[in-house]
Amino acid sequence: MTQDPRRHSPAAERNQGPILAELQRLLPAQGLLLEIASGTGQHAAFCGAGLPGWQWQPSDFEAEALPSIRAWCAGLANVRPPLRLDVLQSPWAGVPAQVDAIFCANLIHIAPWACCPALMQGAARHLAPQGLLVTYGPYLEDDVPTAPGNQAFDADLRARNPAWGLRRREDVQAEATRAGLALRERVAMPANNLLLVWGRAA
Repeated sequence: MTQDPRRHSPAAERNQGPILAELQRLLPAQGLLLEIASGTGQHAAFCGAGLPGWQWQPSDFEAEALPSIRAWCAGLANVRPPLRLDVLQSPWAGVPAQVDAIFCANLIHIAPWACCPALMQGAARHLAPQGLLVTYGPYLEDDVPTAPGNQAFDADLRARNPAWGLRRREDVQAEATRAGLALRERVAMPANNLLLVWGRAA
């Protein structure tokens, strides 16, 4: 009996419904979406099924993640085979020259800081003129008290890797501005997460 290659993230299972609802609200009926840091592949499978007019291009830095993504998305005609993508590389190999949206969950805090400016610069390179970058995850904010759960998560991340940790939304926004992107929406999500919507600066 062959082993099921699908990895499982309880957090992805919990948040995929609220994320899909926001993507359905934000995005037009059809287009091409690049997902960065697809991880297990659960978001690609769930959101790809929930956005049938969209072609969904999953990707991940870890080659070991790709079989899980493929397995979760098996049978979904609108989800493309996953790419191996390192956001720090320029250009992004294999990525379509222009995409209508980019979705990225939980990369900015579980990666070295250099991945944040690289993400913003890459998004600015590849987004269509009206395209959106949607990032999801926990953030620190200057005028908002940090929830105890996020404080504990930040400490846990930094213990695992000193280069990781929750980022100030204002710092992320500064990198977006440098890349020519502007924050369009800040959406409060369950479990003290934020969904941030970025577009080209006017």
